[in-house]
Amino acid sequence: MRLNKALAHAGLCARRKADELIFAGAVRVNGEVAAEPGRQVDPARDRIEVNGIPLAANAPPCHLMLHKPVRVVSTARDPEGRTTVLDLVPPAWRGRRLYPVGRLDFFSEGLLMLTDDGELANLLAHPRHRLPRRYEVRVRGETPEQALNAMRRGMTLSEGERLARVEVTAAAQGRDTMLHMTLRQGLNRQIRRMCRDLDLTILRLVRVALGPLELGDLAPGAVRELTEQETAALRKAAGR
Repeated sequence: MRLNKALAHAGLCARRKADELIFAGAVRVNGEVAAEPGRQVDPARDRIEVNGIPLAANAPPCHLMLHKPVRVVSTARDPEGRTTVLDLVPPAWRGRRLYPVGRLDFFSEGLLMLTDDGELANLLAHPRHRLPRRYEVRVRGETPEQALNAMRRGMTLSEGERLARVEVTAAAQGRDTMLHMTLRQGLNRQIRRMCRDLDLTILRLVRVALGPLELGDLAPGAVRELTEQETAALRKAAGR
């Protein structure tokens, strides 16, 4: 395996950052400074150190699915001391350098992926590999057809940002409306800002799918490891 790929697979960083660490002389293999990102290494046999710290690269990358509950922040740390998504990770995985792929805002819930696979995470974040994200959004009362059409055509937010077309269908749910939405852009709080501008009040917002991954019946706050089939499908969707 190439040295830069070994660093990325260990969840330390993306491959480009790994190149920078190697060129800076921060990486040693079996006690010697490594000068080339393409140097072949065996993570199970070679002792790889970054800034003097051994790399636990013999463990395969970790890919987890979390059902993020409301009132939990989608970051590794929070300066306000609120519960973070990493606080919900079971002890078996807490020794890994996990970080979330994408975000859900404080009052939204649903599927969030956690991983220490830096290379895959960076691919998924790249606009070229932007995966469709599906949501179920419950809004108060009946949703006017003109509001749905505005989302389908592509609207301009009050801040001036132009949105791509959104796939959306509506179904009555008691006195309220359930919107089934698919987004392909990565704008911050896009659904909430669209509904704000269309005078729609969101009662619940849940991400139910990320590309090939489905939330299914995973309970709020629960975490599970992705299956091999899910991981393979995710890699294929990311072009890897």
